[in-house]
Amino acid sequence: MPKISQKGTMLPASAIRKLVPYADAAKQRGIKIHHLNIGQPDILTPKGAIDAMKNADMSVVEYTNSAGNLSYRKKLAGYYHKHNINVTEDDIIITNGGSEALQFAFSVCLNQGEEILIPEPYYTNYNSFAIQSNVEIKTIHSSIEDGFALPKIEEFEKAITPKTRAIMVCNPNNPTGYLYSKEELEVLATLAKKYDLYLFADEVYREFCYDGKKHFSVMQLEGIEQNVVLIDSVSKRYSACGARVGAMVSKNKDVMGAAMRMAQARLCPPYFGQIFAEAAVDTPDSYFTEVAAEYNKRREFLVDAINKIDGCFCPKPTGAFYTMIQLPIDDSDKFCQWLLEEFEYNKETVMLAPATGFYSKPEKGLKQARITYCLKIEDLQSAAKCLEEALKVYPGRTN
Repeated sequence: MPKISQKGTMLPASAIRKLVPYADAAKQRGIKIHHLNIGQPDILTPKGAIDAMKNADMSVVEYTNSAGNLSYRKKLAGYYHKHNINVTEDDIIITNGGSEALQFAFSVCLNQGEEILIPEPYYTNYNSFAIQSNVEIKTIHSSIEDGFALPKIEEFEKAITPKTRAIMVCNPNNPTGYLYSKEELEVLATLAKKYDLYLFADEVYREFCYDGKKHFSVMQLEGIEQNVVLIDSVSKRYSACGARVGAMVSKNKDVMGAAMRMAQARLCPPYFGQIFAEAAVDTPDSYFTEVAAEYNKRREFLVDAINKIDGCFCPKPTGAFYTMIQLPIDDSDKFCQWLLEEFEYNKETVMLAPATGFYSKPEKGLKQARITYCLKIEDLQSAAKCLEEALKVYPGRTN
């Protein structure tokens, strides 16, 4: 039998999805699963965007422009202007989700073997995109004790080598929920300028900020316009994860020209997804106000509930709808699998994402897990109760 490639062997399983077979088996046994493992909102998708897709007037489902429909890119540029991000339709390439935008950015900005610096913990799938693009992720450790604030500039400078080509942040952050401030991003801008590095920013959660904090985009940083590449997506903004429409945004014409050649090779972004996404731009601000308020209620409840469980610690996130939790356990992979295979409380259990997959070295995440507060509060109440009861009887509890 022929062997698969080295790259195929290296690709990691998603920390978020790798336990799905165990969850499916539990459901077959009649166990209700509370999915705190995946950022799949239960918030209703804007009806106007769904109706636009349903009512699309067409006789042929054609290819679209490789960069995305011009009408959508113009409208999306208007959306960015509302957020003080001054770009035109020519600075935007529509992609098959934010994932493809990341693959484009990694591939056209870095050579084989070059490095991207990322604060950890970080979104697990960045590993796969890096491997597919033949580049390496190097990490700067951030701590749960201070809520995963940006590490000091000295830590970044110590990690920079001749191979370093880019710095990347997710803001607000997945998996930590940390919202980087303008001042923190200016620190990264200083580094990007000093060492002539790209600054990548995954900003798909910009609508969801709490405690009166406001999102500041890397596209608003001054003096490094040619260094910045923005990654975006409609998935979480409009509760439309299945639309698979994202965007790569940059004022660097060389970068965008190279990305366009990659875009041409894959032909075009989704026809129906773009119809949906273009209509979604018209979603009123009241939608986001209501959604952010709902997520805030869930955040307040879940953080408080986790911190009341003996041995647990949960920092309070200020953005997105995730947070990392510290648990009194021996091994988060074993614990999360045990929850699905061997534990139930009133025919229910909870599914978490083990934190081992969010760190460069799995052992750093042995006692942590990522959770999301995408579920209704009554489901979060049940999930928290399941976790509390599980920790009372887990064989690998450490205190």
